[in-house]
Amino acid sequence: MTEPSPAGASAAHPPAGAAAGKVLVADDQRNVRTTTALVLRSAGYAVAEAEDGAAAVGRLAGEGFDVVLTDLRMGEVDGLEVLRAALEASPATQVIVMTAYGTIDSAVDAIRRGAFDYLAKPFKEEELLLRVGKAVEKRRLLGEVSLLAGEFRERYGLGHIVGRSAALRELLDRVMRVAPTDSTVLITGESGTGKELVARALHAGGKRGQKPFVPVNCAAITETLLESELFGHARGAFTGAARARRGLFEEASGGTLFIDEISETAPGFQAKLLRALQDGEIRRVGESVPVQVDVRVIAATNRDLKALVAARGFREDLYYRLAVVPLRVPPLRERIEDVPLLAEHFLSAWCRRTGIRKELAPGALQRLGGHAWPGNVRELENMVEQLAALSAGPVIGAEEVRFDAPGPAPGADAVTLAAAVDAAERRTIAAALQRWEGDLGEVARQLGVSSTTLWRKMKRHGLPGREG
Repeated sequence: MTEPSPAGASAAHPPAGAAAGKVLVADDQRNVRTTTALVLRSAGYAVAEAEDGAAAVGRLAGEGFDVVLTDLRMGEVDGLEVLRAALEASPATQVIVMTAYGTIDSAVDAIRRGAFDYLAKPFKEEELLLRVGKAVEKRRLLGEVSLLAGEFRERYGLGHIVGRSAALRELLDRVMRVAPTDSTVLITGESGTGKELVARALHAGGKRGQKPFVPVNCAAITETLLESELFGHARGAFTGAARARRGLFEEASGGTLFIDEISETAPGFQAKLLRALQDGEIRRVGESVPVQVDVRVIAATNRDLKALVAARGFREDLYYRLAVVPLRVPPLRERIEDVPLLAEHFLSAWCRRTGIRKELAPGALQRLGGHAWPGNVRELENMVEQLAALSAGPVIGAEEVRFDAPGPAPGADAVTLAAAVDAAERRTIAAALQRWEGDLGEVARQLGVSSTTLWRKMKRHGLPGREG
């Protein structure tokens, strides 16, 4: 039960925004519950009551609350279950746990699990109103951030970058910070992860957002043509050059030039690109007069440029010119919790294009979430479109989600389960070694094995490494 405060205290100092706050009070002690609810109502809150944990969980499933005030000890369904249900229903909901002085450790555990604060019984009205007022204010601020999310995604062109995993949030935070600058950015990541989408987000969120965004894929153009494509050429510079032509550097003037697959360029071209980045000017093929260019360069690759530099396959000075701000796009297997969101996003886009209504059953989403996705987001998009096109009914079931394993080569023995497991293990360790730059201590921690076990497996699979 709350202790009385001086008359009129709650009325004289109502919490800011109290009228907008909706609070659920859950306690199996009726006198504590009703007294707490009365104090909150007198301060202007909309209050609902739950006589035990099960009732609180039931109300959370059907209603939204800004704050949940719950006792920790309530029989079969305790306050930790109420906390879990509240955060599952809405991560922005703020939970305050009430506990006796003798069980403060339990309250601290609840805070580690996501509770906003705790109240030790018995508590004063002023303390109750102060804690609830702070919780409502935090909920309000989170609501404002949520409202801004749509504006943020529109501004940075992130409509097709879907997910809420920690890895993706970290990437988008870096995008938001570097976008307004003119810094050169190097985007790395496996094929199919969405590197060009990140480049477009950087362009859209900066001061060049209204100017051209010009992409070029170096792997699709020969060295001679690539130089002409980027720098332009004079009339008669080479066979077939019937007229002068501006290059993509000039086409992107004032905007952004996105150079994809930068690792596939030859040393001669790399030297000319370095000079363009250093001097802010280019020379068209067949001309000696320099042309000033004002372009932000964003480069991307699915290869390890540091390893290429060490192997003398890429210029070190160009690498450091490009990697002023390095951004790594995580593969889908590192943000597997985003798979259901991406699948729903791709299916919705397919439905809009075709005018056919389809949906993914929970079992289908679960199966999609259990796949490693070596082809990353591009593979998932193709799979969802395939499922939508081939599904007979409006609901895509789990049994329709099939992953084709590559068949054995002609005349080869069938792949055994042990061989498949070995191959998967080797791929996982190799990917971790690449991500953590060969630091065996960190790789062992990330994979949840001892350093000895990791070293033994690396030796068996023929993987090199260094001590962390």
